[in-house]
Amino acid sequence: MFDKYDIIVVGAGHAGCEAAHAAATMGSKVLLITMNMETIAKMSCNPAMGGVAKGQIVREIDALGGLSGIITDLTMIQFRMLNRSKGAAMWSPRAQSDRWRFSEEWRLHLEANPNVDLFQDSVVEIIEKEGKAVGVKTTMGLNIYSKAVVLTNGTFLNGKIHIGRKSFGGGRMAESASFGITAHLESLGFISGRMKTGTPPRIDGRSLDYSKMAEQKGDEDDFKFSFSNVTKSLKEQRSCWITYTNDTVHDILREGFEDSPMFAGDISGLGPRYCPSIEDKINRFAERNRHQIFVEPEGWNTIEVYVNGFSTSLPENIQYKAILNIPGFEKAKFFRPGYAIEYDFFQPTQLRQTLETKLIENLYFAGQINGTTGYEEAACQGLMAGINAHLKVNNKEPFVLKRDEAYIGVLIDDLVNKGTEEPYRMFTSRAEYRILLRQDNADIRLTPKGYEIGLASKERMERVEQKNKNIDSLYDFLHTYSLSPEEINPTLEMAGSPPIDQKYKANRILLRTQIEMSHLKQITEIKNKTEMLPFEDILATEILIKYESYIAKEQEQAEKLTRLEYIKIDSLFDYNSIVSLSNEAKEKLNKIKPETLGQASRISGVSPADLSVLLVYFGR
Repeated sequence: MFDKYDIIVVGAGHAGCEAAHAAATMGSKVLLITMNMETIAKMSCNPAMGGVAKGQIVREIDALGGLSGIITDLTMIQFRMLNRSKGAAMWSPRAQSDRWRFSEEWRLHLEANPNVDLFQDSVVEIIEKEGKAVGVKTTMGLNIYSKAVVLTNGTFLNGKIHIGRKSFGGGRMAESASFGITAHLESLGFISGRMKTGTPPRIDGRSLDYSKMAEQKGDEDDFKFSFSNVTKSLKEQRSCWITYTNDTVHDILREGFEDSPMFAGDISGLGPRYCPSIEDKINRFAERNRHQIFVEPEGWNTIEVYVNGFSTSLPENIQYKAILNIPGFEKAKFFRPGYAIEYDFFQPTQLRQTLETKLIENLYFAGQINGTTGYEEAACQGLMAGINAHLKVNNKEPFVLKRDEAYIGVLIDDLVNKGTEEPYRMFTSRAEYRILLRQDNADIRLTPKGYEIGLASKERMERVEQKNKNIDSLYDFLHTYSLSPEEINPTLEMAGSPPIDQKYKANRILLRTQIEMSHLKQITEIKNKTEMLPFEDILATEILIKYESYIAKEQEQAEKLTRLEYIKIDSLFDYNSIVSLSNEAKEKLNKIKPETLGQASRISGVSPADLSVLLVYFGR
């Protein structure tokens, strides 16, 4: 029935889709197994991609040759660039998506790839031979063989849904959980844990009074996610809306606390503290008399809306009673109540930097199985697992991104070195080189790498080369073109910036906090120079000039620390043999078995003193 595949990907969520696409595009024959062909890349929670740090990840996926950026552009109904007030280096793209179109586009793109086969079934075991993954067993009793296996099981591993004191098995509402994989992996020696996440009620948008809410429109600027020519920016957008809870809402919600599975101890898994349920918010922040609610449309044509900020697992009657007291929701009709879901995950310290497991060769984990949360975090892991599975079965060098190269590198490095006790979400604060890892330069940083491994297209590479030429040309022009007081002072005064009394180079003027390229483009010579350049190339040049000194400092720091990455450590090395190491360092190092001294330096429990000992021992 089946040929032998190069790679089997288990699960068709965001991680599984990126894994299958990456490996197949690079030349592997891939089988993507999903429990439900109708829910490929389903947006289980909010209908949006990107956000602070997450938007950078989507652009990095796109720059490498992944599909999340393209799919988002093809299906988005609103685009906003977040952090506009913080300076261009901190901007983060975010898009509201049409939930159904998003899933449809992913399926169509996968079906268009001749190297991807799809099959509907559930996997219960990994077929393992001599310490290597060589295939999977399914609930239908099928044995399907491959050279590598990528597990992207999402929230389906022993998934359990909670609504008040009611609970039942499920990976998502109305979808079955997956049983068998956890017990099988544990029998192979893997360590598992439990986590939980939640989702809010879905509401009939016709029943809402938007006149009582604040409208949140999309940006008018010419933005999109993908660096490619495949997509275009939005010309028409749908608005989101903002309202707030109040004391009455909070009092009603408290009535249900005794039946809350979270407070009653029915849920053992830890949830994300940065995205708490509404009951957790009013319990932890009792001094606040209101919390923000975002009302998000789920698509172009549907009436269904997502109530962002009202995630809950309280009894459905309490949810309904409370939500009727939110301004604009007085006549709200439920499509379905909110719920919490518990699921199994596996500590990511059991993985290599490639996301291959240390216990079983050619077996890869990606997504929520590694303790992460969020579509973007899952998608980038799937991309990296798919890339590395392909490279491994073709006897090629692994592909690993360092912390100064990508947010993706930060995420994976954090997971494999530190593990996680709660759902891991990417923040800009986790990245020590965030000025280097901007959304505007993701293609410059990563497309050459994606092209080299055979994932990013030649067309993408040519676009990056042209972008570099455009930036260099404009950068040099602004450093040589002088602005006289007569031509620039009116603009400076309008921007609230002090006038000049002599000629200044344009780049010096651009360094002023109040001045942007939009101001300088009012000068005829600069307008002529920039009018044929893409908006993003102009923006990238502006960022480069404004943050040049900061960028140089981060690059210097990164280069110093990168030297430690070249000091390799044998995976069989016994750290107990180094007497001067602390006991905690010995325990952590022997457990994680870092591949380089750089990786060892980032393991929680390895102190600067321990690092000094390692430097001396390894001959530095």
